[in-house]
Amino acid sequence: MNRTLTPRSARRRFAAVNFLFWLPVGLYIPSQVLLLGERGMGLPAIAALFAVHSLTVAALELPTGGLSDVIGRRTVLAAAGVLSVATLILLALGTSLWVLTLAMVLMGSGRALSSGPAEAWYVDTVQAHSGPGAELRTGLARGNTASAAALAVGTLVGGALPWLLHGPASRLGDRLYAATDGSVLPLSVPALLGAAVGLVFVTYALTALPEPPRPPATLRGALRGVPATVLDGLRLGSRDGLVRRVLLTAAAAGTALATIELLAPGRASALTGAAESGALLFASLACAGFLCTALGSHCAPSAARLTGSGERAVLVSLAVSATGLALLGATLLWAGTTALVFAALGYALVYFGLGSAGPNENDLLHRRVGSAGRATALSTQSLALQLAGALAGLLAGVLPAGPLPWLFAALVLLVGAALWARPAPLPTGCAGSAGSAGSAGQTDWAEPARSVEPVRPAAVDASRAEPAPVVHRSGADRSPTPGRPVPP
Repeated sequence: MNRTLTPRSARRRFAAVNFLFWLPVGLYIPSQVLLLGERGMGLPAIAALFAVHSLTVAALELPTGGLSDVIGRRTVLAAAGVLSVATLILLALGTSLWVLTLAMVLMGSGRALSSGPAEAWYVDTVQAHSGPGAELRTGLARGNTASAAALAVGTLVGGALPWLLHGPASRLGDRLYAATDGSVLPLSVPALLGAAVGLVFVTYALTALPEPPRPPATLRGALRGVPATVLDGLRLGSRDGLVRRVLLTAAAAGTALATIELLAPGRASALTGAAESGALLFASLACAGFLCTALGSHCAPSAARLTGSGERAVLVSLAVSATGLALLGATLLWAGTTALVFAALGYALVYFGLGSAGPNENDLLHRRVGSAGRATALSTQSLALQLAGALAGLLAGVLPAGPLPWLFAALVLLVGAALWARPAPLPTGCAGSAGSAGSAGQTDWAEPARSVEPVRPAAVDASRAEPAPVVHRSGADRSPTPGRPVPP
């Protein structure tokens, strides 16, 4: 039985489903590279596994977005959760290359399935209750806040568990290892805990997300409708200047995230010198970043009010992130406590700015989006972010170690911010006025806000390590790359 939820109830459920989806990703982020290494995978093999994940996501982003638009959001979300559970179990217990490769294929498939349906469900539900002019920014901000909070909590717990089982609670870790004939390592436990949370996510998605009525879809109709939906998604940027801006801004954000996730672990690991303590330190750093994202998302409506419009809020927010990246690069030029403080400030500004920009972009975009193509539009934006992040990771790997990769990413993000300096032009063939959240004309397509999940950067040679700001030596500069990574 279909029922229309109130906007307040839809906001709560949207936040809950985001939290439950991203919590398992956060749990696995700190240990994934270390676990693969413990299973005997060298850096080239790990890089190949990450490439399998990235190629799977790129291949399936648009088709799965179209599938959600045709057969419904809830079904696709539940399928993403099932794939996530299977992935985490295989990664936690798998020891052979083919099993781990299968896990990466399933992870990429689940990530592609999950990139749009939840947000599309929320917008569909609110607009079904209150009409196309319904207020969206607050709910979108709360969804992003919940995602970031889940990643923050997950990374902190996921980094602490292996350390505890290898140290203070080593007896428990030894018993787990013995009871499973060596299948469960301390580094496996966060993934297994994430799989348990994934089962809760699947149950919640199936029971708590009633959808507004849509035409019934048969398998034949779904297969026939998906290609047309995908083609329309690929034409988004050519029809609408606002969508073009979002795609380019997503690419700029992907560049920034890939750079910081690739280089930050090397700067942090040089301060510790041990795998378990390094994972804990990076988990703490990632947790702080996700908390800043959550704070930025929470402040997004206030940013729009203070700046006078959603577009100006995006401009200011991305400029703040670019400033943070510039600080991270500049602090490599000197050492000491002052450099460490400014580096921490820069790290916080990057994630705070990206968190604030996302909901304001979404509020503008969803006012031009019809339900028929909403999830595909979200997948298109995710695809732009992923591809740009992969290219940025390759570039950061070949640039000289030091400030240059950081400053290049800051420049790209600043260019992305400058795109919002003027009101967006109207989409081709569309009436209405653009430039403010309340006046954008609605079309069938638009692009989503960016949930600041981790981007998988390209792997680089360990010799290209980034020096820590206060230690005059290098650490292995490789990103734990959450499995979107976050990852995610």
